[in-house]
Amino acid sequence: MNIKKYTDRFYNWTFLGVLAIGLIIVNILGAYLYFRIDTTSDQRYSLSDGTIQFLKNKNNFENRLSIKIYLDGNLPAEIRLFRTTLEDRLKEFKSIVGDRIEYIFIDPNKGSEEEKKELFKNLYDQGKGIIPLDLSYMKDGSQNQLLLWPGATIDYGGTTVNTIQFLPGSQSGKPISLNEMTEIIDQAINNLEYNIISSIRRSIQKTKPKIGFLQGHGELTYAQTIRARSLLKPYYKIKDVRINDSIAALDELDGLIIAAPKKAFSMKDLYVIDQFVMRGGKLMCFIDALDFNADSLKAKGVTYSSRLNTGLDKMLYDYGLKLHDDYVLDVNCAPMLFPYAKNSLAPWYYYIMASPTDHPTSRNVEPVLLKYASRIEFVKQPGIAASPILTSSTNSNSQGMAPIISLEMPRLMKDNPKLVENIEDKNNKLCLAGLVEGKFQSHFKNRIVDDFANNPDSKFIDTASKDGKVVLIGNGSWIKNEYDSTQTKDGKFMYRPIGINDLKYDPKLVEMNVPLIFGNQEFLQNLVDYMMGENSIIDIRSKQIDLRPIDKKKVQKKANMLRLINILVPVSSIVLLGFLIYYLRKRKYAQPN
Repeated sequence: MNIKKYTDRFYNWTFLGVLAIGLIIVNILGAYLYFRIDTTSDQRYSLSDGTIQFLKNKNNFENRLSIKIYLDGNLPAEIRLFRTTLEDRLKEFKSIVGDRIEYIFIDPNKGSEEEKKELFKNLYDQGKGIIPLDLSYMKDGSQNQLLLWPGATIDYGGTTVNTIQFLPGSQSGKPISLNEMTEIIDQAINNLEYNIISSIRRSIQKTKPKIGFLQGHGELTYAQTIRARSLLKPYYKIKDVRINDSIAALDELDGLIIAAPKKAFSMKDLYVIDQFVMRGGKLMCFIDALDFNADSLKAKGVTYSSRLNTGLDKMLYDYGLKLHDDYVLDVNCAPMLFPYAKNSLAPWYYYIMASPTDHPTSRNVEPVLLKYASRIEFVKQPGIAASPILTSSTNSNSQGMAPIISLEMPRLMKDNPKLVENIEDKNNKLCLAGLVEGKFQSHFKNRIVDDFANNPDSKFIDTASKDGKVVLIGNGSWIKNEYDSTQTKDGKFMYRPIGINDLKYDPKLVEMNVPLIFGNQEFLQNLVDYMMGENSIIDIRSKQIDLRPIDKKKVQKKANMLRLINILVPVSSIVLLGFLIYYLRKRKYAQPN
C-alpha cells in the first residue's frame, strides 16, 4: 500500500515537473519565434506575397534598417490597439528579414521639458517630419488631452533617411476627439502594411528610374498633373521632356507618359518615340480619340465631337492597340451637375466608372473615373501578349463615330436603361485600357529609305532587342487635377492642386455629400510601378481588408439580453465547475461502507 502511495506521488511530481519544463521551453521559444495562423476570409493578418518577396530579397537590405516608433506610454485603448497591431506587423517583418531590421517603441512624453521640446522639434522638422496629433478623450469621468506623435523615423546605414506618418496630425490648437478617430484608425490598420513597406522602399532605394512627361503637342501641363507627379516623385525622377527634332531626346528616360495630346505629332517625333520603345522603353499613352466644345455643350445643350488626328494611333496599331474614334456609354457611371434641371444631379453615361480586371494594376482598386472614354481593341501581333486592365460594365455600349453629345440623354434614357439586350452578358464589356508586352516591331520598319535605315548615325532598330511594355488608355484627362496659382514677387507663378484630392473624389460631388470614391490614384501608382518593373508593391497597395463595424442599432436593441449573457454565463460556468469538482472529489475520497 505504501509502495503504491509513493509511486503515485512520484508519478504526479514527475508529470508536474515535465509540464513545468515544457511550459518554460514554450515560453523561451515564443520569445524568439513568431508565427500566427490566419483564418480570416480577407487574410487581414497575413502579409501580401509582394511584401514577403520584398523582405526576402537580401539586396534590399545591404545595411541595417532601424525603425523608431514614437507611439508608446499611457495610451487610450483605441490607440493601444493600433500600437499592438503595428508591433505584430513589425514582428512578422522581422521573422522574415531577421537582424537586418530592428525596431523600438519610444514614449516621446518621457523626460524633462527641455528634452521633450528638443525631441518634438526634431520630429516635426519644420513640417517635413511627423505631424503631431492632439487627442482629447474621456477617462474616469474627466476630459483628458494627450499629444501623440503617431509616426516613426527610419535610419538606414546609420543615417535618418525617412519618416512614416501612421495617423493624421491635427491643426495647432484644435484637438481631435477620440470618438472621431474610430474610422481613421480602422483605415490606418488597413493601410499599415503598404505604409511601412513603401516607406522602407523609399529609404533603401539606390537609384530612381527616370520618367518623362512629354510636352509640345498640347499635352496636360505641369500644373494639371502636379498631383500625379507628387505621387510618383518619391520613387521616380520626374521631368518634362520635349523632343524638338532631337533624336536623343528620350535616351535618358526609362518611361514616357503622353497625357492628352491635342496636336499632331511630326514623323520625326513619332520616330524618336518608336525607337524609344525599340530600346525597351516603357510607353504610357493616355489619349482622347475625340474632342468637343464643353462651353457649347453647356450653353446650347448639344454639341458635335470631332476626331483628334495626333498620328499616335497609327503607331500604336502596329504595337497591337487600336483606338476607336467613338465614345463609350455606361450605366455604371458618375453623376453630373445640371444647374438648370429639376433634378440637379443626374447620371451622365459618359462619366464611366471603369471596372478593374484581374490584372495586377487594377485588381482590388476602386472603379476608375474616365470622362468621355473611347473603346480600345487589341490587334494580334506576333510575339505580343495583350491584357485588358480596365473595362466598362456589362450594361454599356459605344456611341458611333464622332457622335453628337446632348444633355437630353439622361431624360431620354429614363430609369434603369438598357444599353444592350442582355445586361448580364460579360461579352458586353468594352476594353477602355489595354496593355501589350513583348518584342515589338518598329512602326517605321519598311517605311523609311534604306539609306537612312542603314546609316549608323540613325541608330535605327527595326525589331526590339528586349521586351517592352506599351499601355493605352482611351481617355487623356483621367490624371488631371484642378489647381490654383499664386504669383511670387519676381512675377513667376506657383501652382498647387486644390485641397480635395480629385484623383479620389469629385469636388462638386463632395459639396453635395455624394459618397463616390474613385481609384484613379491607386491605379496610376500601380500602373507606373508595373510598367517600370516594380511589381512587389502593387498587391500590397491593392490589398483590401473588410472593415466590419458594429451594428449600433442591433446592439442597442439587444443590450439587455447581451448584459444578461455577460453576467450569467461566467457565473454559471464557475458554479457548475465548482459542483463538478466537489462531486468528483467526493466520489474519489468517499469512505467505503
